Amino acid sequence: MTRSQLFVYGLRDSVPMIVGVAPFGIIYGTLASVAGLSLWQALGMSMLVYAGSAQFIAISLLSAGTGAAVILFTTLIVNLRHVLYSASLQPFIAHLPQTWRIPLAFGLTDETFAVVQRRYLAHGAGNHGQWYHAGVALALYLCWISSSLLGVLFGQAMPSLADWGLDFAMLATFIGIVVPLLRNFPQVAAALVAGAVAVVCHGLPYKLGLLAAAMAGIVVGVVLERRTQPAVAGEGV
Repeated sequence: MTRSQLFVYGLRDSVPMIVGVAPFGIIYGTLASVAGLSLWQALGMSMLVYAGSAQFIAISLLSAGTGAAVILFTTLIVNLRHVLYSASLQPFIAHLPQTWRIPLAFGLTDETFAVVQRRYLAHGAGNHGQWYHAGVALALYLCWISSSLLGVLFGQAMPSLADWGLDFAMLATFIGIVVPLLRNFPQVAAALVAGAVAVVCHGLPYKLGLLAAAMAGIVVGVVLERRTQPAVAGEGV
């Protein structure tokens, strides 16, 4: 396929994720407005930070009068999962120049990773796979900014919008991201353990429960995969 066709396919395949991202962005904009951020401050955070969970945490910490150092440290911990995403995508984009890798890295989110990883695993990077990646990243980025804008405008008119339960759309989106990727026992076990640890450690400060859940899932997945690989290799012999 041509570059333009791949780009359009990327835009198209991002639509299911947009359904979940848009309500999440609206809620963010509403909370940012209620917290006292101006229109341009709220939009600036979406345009420059572009990390939903980190922005929610930053808003709550700002409302509580927390210092900048704590906010930076907390959002860093929450976003450490992006290191894992980058490591998974590295084999498919390592050949690209920095002019490609830097913007693609900026556009890397949970939803972007889910869409492009599925594409890369099925078709490889190809000659112009980065154009598909760019289409997905651009569509979701524009969705986040526009939904944040709507949230700020709605938040000024209806401050109680955050209580409407729109955040369930993001929960459903994450379930839709994870479940199709669970293809063997180690992956299923890693997901279950990570979910259990996240629930148990939910009360930890600075969202450290998320980091603990991620590490637990990784350890379980790696251990189980190493145990099953020799058995598979032995069957081949």
